[in-house]
Amino acid sequence: MDYKRIIKSLKGKKILVIGDLILDHYIWGRVDRISPEAPVPIVEVSRESSHLGGAANVARNIVSLGGEASVIGIIGLDRAGERLVSMLETEGIPCGGIFETGRPTTIKTRVIAHNQQVVRFDREDSSYVEGKVFKGIGDYVVSVLGGFDAVVISDYKKGMITGELVELIARYAQKRHLFVAVDPKVGHFDFYRGVSLITPNLTEASRGSGIDITDDSTLRKAGRKLLRDLRLDAVLVTRGEDGMSLFMRDRAVHIPTVAQKVFDVTGAGDTVIAAFTLAHAAGASMEEAAEISNHAAGVVVGEVGTAVATPDQISRSFR
Repeated sequence: MDYKRIIKSLKGKKILVIGDLILDHYIWGRVDRISPEAPVPIVEVSRESSHLGGAANVARNIVSLGGEASVIGIIGLDRAGERLVSMLETEGIPCGGIFETGRPTTIKTRVIAHNQQVVRFDREDSSYVEGKVFKGIGDYVVSVLGGFDAVVISDYKKGMITGELVELIARYAQKRHLFVAVDPKVGHFDFYRGVSLITPNLTEASRGSGIDITDDSTLRKAGRKLLRDLRLDAVLVTRGEDGMSLFMRDRAVHIPTVAQKVFDVTGAGDTVIAAFTLAHAAGASMEEAAEISNHAAGVVVGEVGTAVATPDQISRSFR
């Protein structure tokens, strides 16, 4: 594979990211003692930080790899929503497709001590978007879809992604021959019929297919069933330390992991779908795009916290 040519071709490709926008909030500190009030660690806080999460992190990954990203999603009328939009704009990501709602902006707060996650707590309203907001989102999707090279649907099951919205995206994308990739969630697999690709992890592939994946044989059965039932072009199953398996209509390919160290898998799925979609939009085959995304994932899992990969880091990984 001519990875240098592919990485160079990523620059300037336009990807539309539709999905759940999340603000990742980190509280960093250290633990030296246990609370006398209960058997829990006392975290002495040293600093706090915020990062783009969910669909916003997918867009950030696309920009980091040299592409251009725009997002469609929802936020609340709150400081977290303002912060999220400000961070997107700082990354050069247009926010014209972000709709304000009465619900709070989704926030995931992780407490990290000595590079280990101690606890996570979520603030969210995951009821489905409907009414005027849903109509506004649908109309906006239809009006802008033709200006992009591919689409990513980032489904974190926080209310943004519905079966009706995916059907709308798939229908208009097919008319324009646009590649549509979905980072799926269990419970929503029926939504994804007619898209191009889904990128489940092993647990999601098992539950989404209804097949208990215990070995290579059951993995192949699950991959083929998802391809057939959802009328997909490909399924990319991420398998952690065992790498990835790419299922296409005529063949399947296993890709061993290239990660040298694993500190934190937070956001790795965002990196995988961003790198795969961007590479495929830039002319890479499915197999080449999977290889690129595998190296990109190997970069981010070696960092603590939500991270992104750069073209230089991926090139070094290949070398």
